[in-house]
Amino acid sequence: MTPFAIAGIQMHVHGVDNLVEMERQLASLVFRFPWVKMAVFSELAVAGPNPELAVTMDGETEQKLCKLAEKYGLWLIPGSHFERREENIFNTSIVINPEGIIVQRYHKMFPFMPYETGITPGSDFCIFDVPNVGRFGLSICYDAWFPETTRTLTAMGAEVIIHPTLTGTIDRDIELANAVATAALNQCYFVDINGLSAGGNGRSVIVDPAGKILHQAGEIEQIIPIEIDLDQVRRQRRKGIMGGLGQPLKSFRDSKVDFSVYSEDFNDEYLNSLGPLEKAGRE
Repeated sequence: MTPFAIAGIQMHVHGVDNLVEMERQLASLVFRFPWVKMAVFSELAVAGPNPELAVTMDGETEQKLCKLAEKYGLWLIPGSHFERREENIFNTSIVINPEGIIVQRYHKMFPFMPYETGITPGSDFCIFDVPNVGRFGLSICYDAWFPETTRTLTAMGAEVIIHPTLTGTIDRDIELANAVATAALNQCYFVDINGLSAGGNGRSVIVDPAGKILHQAGEIEQIIPIEIDLDQVRRQRRKGIMGGLGQPLKSFRDSKVDFSVYSEDFNDEYLNSLGPLEKAGRE
């Protein structure tokens, strides 16, 4: 076995600085479950969902988060926050190691348009290694609706996908189905952590590489400590899901299909016929 304990933290998120509450949750986590080695918060948990409250890269807010990771001695993915950089605002997630050092920074590739208007999309995939454990990938909320994102992360070797989200709408059921399918199709653990109040409607979920739900939270605050086994990912990718069934990563690798939809000369007449990306109005 290669065990590793991750705790999702489903908490109430307010439209302002939430660092005090985040530290309270981390203190409770470490006191109750000292064996946990990584904490994951929900999307925009740090400073709420208002882009006007965007923080600066390596500024005071991020420095405080680094100190929290160091203080509690764990890997910290503090959900995400709006980050202002020159004329751009990104939806940014950072990965902080137990020494309090930011080892990766990820910009959400698919802002939830047209609602996340004004947010600049990222273009770089994010993976990071936990020494002697395995490789992790990072995506944010709406990214998971585009299977190419997780497919790319797993093709880069990611065995666990950390996925902070902010969903407070009636499509949460669809996202839960998506989480199960994403885990199974990519033979990876999928850690999908939603917030409460301004941070979402909860129902965070953690799924194993065969699509089995290890835990699904309700709609109340909850710390979700789950010990995963990276050897399970490796075995199922080698032998097949559930001990010898589908091997989708190998099949994708060995396929000779030319997916022309991704080529520059693909006829996108139909897609263009769908009209502009804008909020639906009254008919």
